[in-house]
Amino acid sequence: MQAQQSLTIEKQLSNRESLNTVNSQYFPLLHYAIAALLFAVYAYQVCPLLASLTPLHLALPIILVYPIRLVLFARVINNSPFQSRVRQQFNLDIALFALAAVGFTLANILTYDAPWHSSGKSLIGILLLGLFVASDLALNSERQLVKYLIANDQQLNLNGGLLSFAKKFSAMAITILVSLGVVIFLVINKDLYWLYGEGSRLTQKQASMSILLEVAVIITTMLLYTVRIIFSYTKNLNLYFSQQTQVMSAVGQGDLTQRVPVVSVDEFGLMAQGTNQMIAGLQASQDELKLTRDASILALASLAETRDNETGAHILRTQRYVKVLAEYLQHHPDFSADLDDEVIDLLYKSAPLHDVGKVGIVDSILLKPGKLTDEEFTIMKTHAQLGSDALQVAEQQMGSNSFLRYAREIAVSHHEKWDGSGYPNGLRGDDIPLSGRLMALADVYDALLSKRVYKPAFSHLQAKEIILKGDGQHFDPRVVEAFLACEEIFIDIANNFKDKH
Repeated sequence: MQAQQSLTIEKQLSNRESLNTVNSQYFPLLHYAIAALLFAVYAYQVCPLLASLTPLHLALPIILVYPIRLVLFARVINNSPFQSRVRQQFNLDIALFALAAVGFTLANILTYDAPWHSSGKSLIGILLLGLFVASDLALNSERQLVKYLIANDQQLNLNGGLLSFAKKFSAMAITILVSLGVVIFLVINKDLYWLYGEGSRLTQKQASMSILLEVAVIITTMLLYTVRIIFSYTKNLNLYFSQQTQVMSAVGQGDLTQRVPVVSVDEFGLMAQGTNQMIAGLQASQDELKLTRDASILALASLAETRDNETGAHILRTQRYVKVLAEYLQHHPDFSADLDDEVIDLLYKSAPLHDVGKVGIVDSILLKPGKLTDEEFTIMKTHAQLGSDALQVAEQQMGSNSFLRYAREIAVSHHEKWDGSGYPNGLRGDDIPLSGRLMALADVYDALLSKRVYKPAFSHLQAKEIILKGDGQHFDPRVVEAFLACEEIFIDIANNFKDKH
C-alpha cells in the first residue's frame, strides 16, 4: 500500500499548481520587506555612521536581492525534489542575505570609508535578519508541503538522507541566543561611546531613556522573531503528532488499513515509516489469523457435511441468505446498533457451523433415508446443543472471541422459534439471539427449496408461503419483512448455488 501511495519526484513536480500552493510569493515578499525596514531601525540604533544614511539606502540591499530570489526560486527550487526543497530554500535565503550584507558593507567601505566596527555591525545585522527570515520561511514551506503531501496522498522517500529535527532546533536555539547576546553587546557598546560624547550634554534621565529605548527596540524585535520561530516549530510539531495520533487511534479501533504519511526527512519521517511497518506487520498477522479461522470453519463445516445428507451448496446458500438479511436489517432502528459491517462479516463467516453438532449424531439416525420417528427426532434435536457445547469449549480455551460467540449462538439457537415452541431451550421472541433468528429463516428456506428423500424440492413461491405462515410464530416478523424485501436476491442465490448431483 505504501508503495502505491509513494509517487516519484518527477510525477510530483509535474503539478505546477501544487508548487505555487506550497510556496506563495506574497509571504516571502512580506518577510523581506519587514527585514529591510528592521535593518534600517537596527542600523540607526547601533552605529552613528549607519544612522547618517537614509532609510532607503539602508533597506536597499535587502530589497535588491528579492528579485534574485524570485528568479532562482522559480528555476531551481521549484524544480528540485520535495525531499530537498525546504533545505534548498533555507540555503537560498541565507545566501541572499549574505550577499546583501557583503554588498552593503563593501559599498560603505568604498563610499564612506566605513570603519571595521561599522562594517561588522552591518554584516551581523543583515545576517541575523537573514537567519530569522530564512528559518521562518523554511518552516512555513515545510508545513505547507506536509499539508500538500497529505492532501494528495503522497509520501517522501527517506533514502536520500535525513536532516535531524532535534539538531535543527538545537542549532537554531543556540544561534538565536548567541546572536541576541552579540547584538545587545553592540548596542550597549555603541551607547557607551555615545554617552561619553553627545550623551554627556543630556541629563542623566534623558540619556538613560535614550539608551533604554534603543535596547528595548532591539530586544523586542529579536524576541518577536524568536517567538515567531518557536511558534512555527510548534505548529509543525503539532502537524506531525496529529497525523501519528490519528492513525494510531484508528489502529487502536481495529482499522489496520491506516498509514502515517511519511512527509518529513527527519526523525518524524523515520517514526512514520517505522509505525507503518509495524501496522503492516499487524495487518499481515491479522490476515493470517483470519485465513486460519476461515480454513478452520470450512474444515469443521466439511466434516459435518461428510456425515449429513445435505450438500456443501447448502452451506454456501445459507450463509449468503444470512448476510442478505443482516445487511437489510442493518438499517432497521431495532438492529442498527448491533449490525455493523464487522458483525455482519462474522455472521457470514460463522454461519457454516450452524449444524456442526450433527457430527455427534449416530449414522443410523443422521443418514436415515426416511422420516425420523419421534424418538429419533428427539435425538436429532440434540445436535444444536452438541454444536454449542463443542464451540463453547473452544471459546473457553481461547478466551473471549466474537467469532466463536456468534458461531455458538447460531449453533444452539437456529432451531428456536419466535413463539417459544422451538428447541433446545424453548426461547421466545427477542430472547433468541439475532444470529439464530436470521439463521432460522435462512435454514428453513433452503431446506424447503432442497430435495430430500422424504420430500420434493419446493418452489420459491411455495417456500415463501410457508415462511409467511410462520410469521410471528416460527420467525421474527422483522426478519420475515427483510426476507420479503430481499426475495429476488434469495432467488438469485438459490439459482447460482444449486446442488450438483
